[in-house]
Amino acid sequence: MTARSRAPSALSGRALLETAARAAVAKKAVDPVGLDLRDLDGVADYFLICSGSSEVQVKAIAEAIEERLGAQSLRPWHVEGLAGRRWVLLDYVELVVHVFHERTREYYLLERLWGDAHTVDLGLERAD
Repeated sequence: MTARSRAPSALSGRALLETAARAAVAKKAVDPVGLDLRDLDGVADYFLICSGSSEVQVKAIAEAIEERLGAQSLRPWHVEGLAGRRWVLLDYVELVVHVFHERTREYYLLERLWGDAHTVDLGLERAD
């Protein structure tokens, strides 16, 4: 787990990532990417980056992730951007979820910024 302290969740960071990714694609998230930051001096163990095509969809994706993880008794440590709906950040300590509006994602290119991170198979072929 990263340097920030909080009681460990019942799910591993990888399981959090996969669960969040399934919730995102259930709301038609575009191009979900998982990044493994454990070997880097990152802010979390994993990132989930995905996009929505509208501000309404960005909010729906973020809320679906919160709801799915909330069903596992997990609450985000920090949430940013929900009101603006262009880039919503959900911080679960081990996992940080970035839900972008497509144009905002193209502008910030987080995948390139964290280019040294390994991509993770999100297991979406098993998604419900």
